[in-house]
Amino acid sequence: MKILLIIGFGYFFWLMLRITLEYIPFDKEASFLMIKQTEVQGRPEYLWFFYAHVYTSIFVLMAGFLAILRKNFGIKDFHKSAGKIYIFLILILAAPSGIYMGIFANGNFFAKLSFVILGSLWWFSTFKAFQLARSKKFKEHKKWMWRSFALTLSAITLRMWKVFIVYLFHPNPMDVYQIIAWLGWIPNILLIEFLIRKKLI
Repeated sequence: MKILLIIGFGYFFWLMLRITLEYIPFDKEASFLMIKQTEVQGRPEYLWFFYAHVYTSIFVLMAGFLAILRKNFGIKDFHKSAGKIYIFLILILAAPSGIYMGIFANGNFFAKLSFVILGSLWWFSTFKAFQLARSKKFKEHKKWMWRSFALTLSAITLRMWKVFIVYLFHPNPMDVYQIIAWLGWIPNILLIEFLIRKKLI
């Protein structure tokens, strides 16, 4: 089971890495940015926030997974340093840039609202985990880190839901975006809350 989880995460991490590599070197007309030219041309700061989010998120995914490996997979050496990297990148770069991008997300007001809420909860849950670790309340720290990582995984689950919905229902692209804006993270946080309350993690 542990090996399957590692392989599964590795596969989706590779897919996310491929998406990240599309933006190296800097290209204002690559992939997702092709449909964000209004922001790219009209808001010079948009690209800075975009690249901060894209380039840090891949490291956040890896650092978060390495931090989890400590107790669940018996790898202890990475936990503290990986956790510090994870928390620093989210609080300083990944979450703030995600909130900014959420304001200009595709779709209607509710899609934008979802991404802003996601970014805000991501920042808060990570900050809460950081505070609890500093207070040496490690049991509660662990719960909040799981909540944070559930939101981190929205980068993957959002894309999984998109493939699933498009394959089955072939909806309008903008309709898809407004649906996955919420599906990308709400099931994640509900599942992790269930597992925490049942003391399964």
